[in-house]
Amino acid sequence: MTTTTAPESQPFQAEVAELLNLMVHSVYSETDIFLRELISNASDACDKLRYEAISSPELITDGAPPKIRIAPNKPANTLSVVDSGIGMDRQELIDNLGTIARSGTRSFLSRLTEAKDGTNLIGQFGVGFYAAFMVAERIVVTSRRAGSDQVFVWSSSGGSGFEIAPAGEEDAARVTRGTEIVLHLKENAAKYLETHEIERIVRAWSDNIQFPIELVPEEGEPRQINSASALWQRPKSELSVEDYKQAYQQIAGAFDEPAMTLHYRAEGRQSYAVLLFAPSTKPFDLFDQARKGKVKLYVRRVFIADDADVLPAYLRFIRGVIDSEDLPLNISREMLQNNPQLTQIRKAVTGRVISELENLGEKEPDAFAKIWDAFGPVIKEGIWEDFERREKLLGLSRFTTTRGEKRSLKQYVEDLKPNQTDIYYLTGESVERLKANPKLESATARGIEVLLLTDPVDAFWTSAPLDFGGKPLKSLSQGDIDFALIPLLDDKAEDKKDEASADEATTIALIKDALGERVSDVRASQRLTASASCLVAGGDAHDRMLERLLAMQNKAPTTKPILEINMRHPLVAAITGDKDAAKDLSFLLLEQAQILDGELPEDPAAFASRLNQLVLRGVVKG
Repeated sequence: MTTTTAPESQPFQAEVAELLNLMVHSVYSETDIFLRELISNASDACDKLRYEAISSPELITDGAPPKIRIAPNKPANTLSVVDSGIGMDRQELIDNLGTIARSGTRSFLSRLTEAKDGTNLIGQFGVGFYAAFMVAERIVVTSRRAGSDQVFVWSSSGGSGFEIAPAGEEDAARVTRGTEIVLHLKENAAKYLETHEIERIVRAWSDNIQFPIELVPEEGEPRQINSASALWQRPKSELSVEDYKQAYQQIAGAFDEPAMTLHYRAEGRQSYAVLLFAPSTKPFDLFDQARKGKVKLYVRRVFIADDADVLPAYLRFIRGVIDSEDLPLNISREMLQNNPQLTQIRKAVTGRVISELENLGEKEPDAFAKIWDAFGPVIKEGIWEDFERREKLLGLSRFTTTRGEKRSLKQYVEDLKPNQTDIYYLTGESVERLKANPKLESATARGIEVLLLTDPVDAFWTSAPLDFGGKPLKSLSQGDIDFALIPLLDDKAEDKKDEASADEATTIALIKDALGERVSDVRASQRLTASASCLVAGGDAHDRMLERLLAMQNKAPTTKPILEINMRHPLVAAITGDKDAAKDLSFLLLEQAQILDGELPEDPAAFASRLNQLVLRGVVKG
């Protein structure tokens, strides 16, 4: 290779250097991934050219449709992957091959380091180019941007940096448009020069790439080795489970199997084909702040965008393709946001996906459980965001409750206790901590089922006014609770109601005087049967868990909680019995309630000192 000027050396971004170190010293067994990823990138480049050529047909000066070529060269020990797509200019080579612009890079590298086999993560993250360093000791990339006279060469041996320079005459003449990637293979990667190995990988992973993939053997004529068909346009009757699996893995860049497949054609006011999949494993960037979807939008088999928001953000885990017959081919990404035809498609497809999830939940609960375990917290975002489908999403949701796991609200309502009119829930950080929460005591004594909500999103969607089947959802950490009409499970517990208790008015007055403005109110509790105290929010305030989350982000002023006390507890009774200890006991009631809610007392040292003094004085007995 000759160049007109000396190559310019540049360092890799730190994350790229770390990633390449993993690739160069890779111990991953599935090295086949490199070819699939290079073909996928080539396909994207061809898609982009075809899209840009709609408004600028001069970009395809030769009139030839884009294609991909794979050329093994045993004497030179090189494997070339060449596309006639959009190509890259100098800055694009630097940006695309020298940096990782995706968010979550550090998390990805951490997971890749820990994984026994990182191939699935590589595909999910979209850094497939670097996977080529698993099999190559050196990579040379020559690229010409469509419509440009300039050709540049990028090269690296997978170390700390790369070189870039204008291409020489020979390279420039060879690459008339698009990108040529030449892999100088390691000694242990010689099998990838065998035509049967190349064909095997293409059939397994890239058969449904829409552009012809030609194998250029050292001897003989080039031949196409993929079917290059838009699988979503074919009838379902022609396709097998394996066909769908391969299509999912190629479209989504994944290695798991789809937990749900949805394939249909809509006809009528809008005509479009839909092929969508729900993965069975969680991608690393599921909670990326951008919350972008990964459904590809095509118009009459022409790629338009891979993030056109054709599904709402709470269904961003869905992968696949929507191919419209009616949208204009020259539609821009900006126009997509306000296009009424796409709005209708979005509404119809969203409804169909939710219906399919409902059917899966009823008919194949095990398959649905995989989806819920991986994406339940994301689906629950829709309860807050999608008022129109709120009831359906509530019905779709599965919960851990005091009665078991994967419980639906339909099951909950069917099992309501006599005189129970509400669906009760409690939010917190873990199921174990919630099960030990004293606010459950009165509900447990009556056999009332309680939803135990531990996902951060639960604190937000439950703040909306909600009901299911005419039964309102009510927090055990907020507002008044009255279980008087629901019978206790233990008849003997009924008799304990008549046991002597502390003087309510006097006790509350003493506690209020001791705590001052640390609480907004003190009142006798209907929630507690065994514990001394708990903290709750007022009926108009945020739930306690939401209050803590908002406070952590400084997004809302904190409100003072309400301290509820169990008038029959010995600790509460001791307040009026020992006026000298009343203040310390009052603080103890507040601080132990904070600890049970997962909070630290305002002054941990004072709490420890106060507790020690009370124990030594023998105020608390038994």
